Amino acid sequence: MAISEINVRNQFRGKIKEIIFGPVVSEVDVETQHGIVTSVITSRSIQDLGLKVGSEVIALVKSTEVSIAKIGS
Repeated sequence: MAISEINVRNQFRGKIKEIIFGPVVSEVDVETQHGIVTSVITSRSIQDLGLKVGSEVIALVKSTEVSIAKIGS
């Protein structure tokens, strides 16, 4: 499957650095040029997508809420 377009604007290309497997859900750490992005997805999805350490992926971030924290004084 190839995706030619998607409406998600926050996209981070990277490689999977680590997968922490769980019985139902797993954590996937993606190393990007901006830092590590962590996704929690079903363990079945990891198998279905054939994801493994070193796989090139795009982390898509879509949220209905963005929080802002002030740095310094």
